Amino acid sequence: MTNTNNPTNAYTVPSVSIATARTGISSKANALGMRAMQERAYAKRGEQYLLIKSPPASGKSRALMFIALDKLNNQGLQQAIVVVPERSIGSSFADEPLSKYGFYWDWHVAPQWNLCNAPGADDVRVAKSKVKAVSEFLTSADRVLVCTHATFRFAVEELGVEAFDNRLIAIDEFHHVSSNPDNKLGSQLGAFITHDKVHVVAMTGSYFRGDSEAVLSPADEAKFETVTYTYYEQLNGYNWLKSLDVGYFFYTGKYVDAVAKVLDPALKTIVHIPNVNARESLKDKEREVNDIMHALGDWQGIDTATGFHLIKAKDGRTLKVADLVDDTDQAKRSRVLSALKDPAQKNNRDHVDIIIALGMAKEGFDWIWCEHALTIGYRSSLTEIIQIIGRATRDAEGKERARFTNLIAEPAAEQAAVAEAVNDMLKAISASLLMEQVLAPRYEFTPKNSGPIDGFDYGDEGYKEGGRNIGVNAQTGQIHLEINGLALPESPEATRICKEDLNEVVTSFLQDKTTIERGLFDKENTLPEELTQLRMGKIIRERYPDLSNEDQEAIRQHAIAAMNITQQAKLALAQADAAGQGGSNSEEGAQGSTALIDGVRRFVNVRDLDIDLIDRINPFDTAYAVLAKAMDEKSLRQVQSSIAAKKVNIPLEDARELAKRALQFKAERGRLPDINSADAWEKQMAEGVAALARYRAQAKAAETQNQSIEGESI
Repeated sequence: MTNTNNPTNAYTVPSVSIATARTGISSKANALGMRAMQERAYAKRGEQYLLIKSPPASGKSRALMFIALDKLNNQGLQQAIVVVPERSIGSSFADEPLSKYGFYWDWHVAPQWNLCNAPGADDVRVAKSKVKAVSEFLTSADRVLVCTHATFRFAVEELGVEAFDNRLIAIDEFHHVSSNPDNKLGSQLGAFITHDKVHVVAMTGSYFRGDSEAVLSPADEAKFETVTYTYYEQLNGYNWLKSLDVGYFFYTGKYVDAVAKVLDPALKTIVHIPNVNARESLKDKEREVNDIMHALGDWQGIDTATGFHLIKAKDGRTLKVADLVDDTDQAKRSRVLSALKDPAQKNNRDHVDIIIALGMAKEGFDWIWCEHALTIGYRSSLTEIIQIIGRATRDAEGKERARFTNLIAEPAAEQAAVAEAVNDMLKAISASLLMEQVLAPRYEFTPKNSGPIDGFDYGDEGYKEGGRNIGVNAQTGQIHLEINGLALPESPEATRICKEDLNEVVTSFLQDKTTIERGLFDKENTLPEELTQLRMGKIIRERYPDLSNEDQEAIRQHAIAAMNITQQAKLALAQADAAGQGGSNSEEGAQGSTALIDGVRRFVNVRDLDIDLIDRINPFDTAYAVLAKAMDEKSLRQVQSSIAAKKVNIPLEDARELAKRALQFKAERGRLPDINSADAWEKQMAEGVAALARYRAQAKAAETQNQSIEGESI
C-alpha cells in the first residue's frame, strides 16, 4: 500500500501502511490512574527483577513511579535510583501528583537529587563530579534520585555495588546495556545480580541492539520477570491515530536536493540529518540545515523568544523551524531546547512546525504533534529506527496519520563500491521487515484441536473441534492460531520466550548477515529450509544455549510461524486495499478501522498451515516487493547484477585466471570489468571476479562451520 498524494507535495513515497482500531484502551485509566500497560506492569510489582518491554509513549516512566512507590512503601526498600541515558530524559521523572488520579502516594524528587537538572555539559568530567552527590544521597533520608547512565557507572565504580544494597535500581532505555564484558553498565548490572541485594526494574522500547550483542546473558535474563506491551497494542488502543506509514525512498545526487520531494511543510515533522561520517552527509551540517530550510521557503528571521527560524512557505504560511543541529552558540541552543520543552506549550499544536536534528530528538523526546519522522541516511540500529518512529506515533487530538520515511542514497552506475551500496539498501529493507515484526500483533500458537482460549473470539460459529480455528482478542490484539504438527515448549523459560520474546528472536534472524545475503541475493539457489531450519536453528542455539533441544526447536517453529504469518497478513491487507475492501483511508467502512485484525482473519491459508509448509516459505519474499516498489530501473539493474554474479557457474581455476585478467584490464583502463557489458570478454572477466569472491566466501564459511562442528563434538 502506498501513501496517497497530499495537496502540498505531489510526490508519493512507496510505503507500507498499518491501520489501527482506535479502541482508546491505551489511554483509559483504571481506579488507580493506570493505563493498560502500567496496570500490567504494576501487577508484577513484587518481582525482584522486572523487565518492561513497551514502546514509546506507552507510559513506562509513570509505570516505574507506581512500582517504585510500592517498593518503597510496602516492600521495605530504602531508596529508588532512576538511571536514564541522557539528561533530557530526566524530565520524564519529574514530580507527579499521582494521588490526584487515585493512587496511594505522590511521586516526588527533591530538586537537588534530580542530577539531570544540575548545570554543566553532559560529559565525563561532569558525570564524575556528580558521584559525590550520589554518595550524599545514599546516606540521606530522601527516597528518590535521578541521574544519567554515565553518573551511575562512575558512582558504582567508586562506591562499589554494596553501597546500593536494599535499593531499587531502575534503568530506563535498557537497550544501552549489553552482555559484552566491554559494556561497563552491563558488567555492573551482572555484579548487582550476583550480589543479589537490590531490586532492578529495566525498561526499554526495543529489547535488542543494532550491534547484535545480547542485552543480558541467558543466565541473568532468566532471573527477570518480563512484561511485554507491543507496539501493535499501543497503536491499536489510541483514540485519534488511524494509521502509520513506513516508507523508504532512494535518491541520487545530494540528499538536500531530494528533501523537497518527501518533506511536506503541511506536516509536523522531525528531520534527522545524517551523521557527518555517513556517506549521505555533505560534511557541512550548517549548510545542510540551510538547504533544508531553503527548500521549505524564504527565511524571514529568528523569533527572539524561542530561537525558532521563521520561514515563509510557498502557500503563504509562516513556518517555525527549530534547529537542533547548530551547536556553535550554546546560549542560542539552550533557548531553542527550553522552548521545545516548555510544558505550557505541550498541547499547543502551533508552537513549532519543523524540527531539524542531528543525534537528538530521538529516545525520550516528547512532541505529541509530530506527524512525520523524516530520516536521512541508513540507520544500522533497529533500536534507533524504533525510537525515531516513536516520535511520530504519539496520540494527539485530530492527528490521524503518522509517517516514517527513510531517505537513502541510491547506488549510481558509476560508483565503484556498488556491492556495498546495494548491501546498504538491503539492510534498510531488512529493517523495514523488522518493523513489521515490531508492529505485528502477538500470536498465541497451539497445535491443532487444542481447544479455545478464554478471551478470544472465534467468529459467529465459535470454536469448532477439528475445524479451522482462528481467534482474536479484541482487547489485546492477540491472535490465536492452530498449526498442525507444532512443537510446544516444555520448560517455563521456553514457554515465556514463545509468548514474550519472539520479536527478539526474529530480529536476530533478520539482522544475520548470512541470512540476508542468502535470502535476498541467492534466492533461487537457497532452499527455504536452509534459512528457516538450519540458520534460525543455529541462532536460537546460540541465543539460548541452556535450553533443551526440544525447547530450542519449539522456539524455532514459533518464530518462523510468527514471521511468515505477519507477512501473509500484510499481503492479504495489500490485496484487500487494492480491491477497495478496506484500509486506513476508509471513513466508515466495515473493515476500515480494524483492517489488521480483519486481514488476519481473511486469509484462509493460515488456517491450514503446518510446520512443513511454514518452513517452505522464504522469509525474504516481502523484501523483493518493497525493493521493486521503491527503486527505479537503474537501481534494479544494479541489484540484478549482484544477483547474476551469484548465479555464475565457473570452475575455481578458471575463476582465478579470469580474475588475473580482470586486474590487467583495470590497470589498462582504470576500472574493473562490468558484468553488464555488451562485450562478451569483459562480461566474462567480471563473472570470474564474482565467482572467485564467492568461492572464497564459501571456503571461509565452511571453515567456520567445521570449527563449530568440532567444538560441538568435543
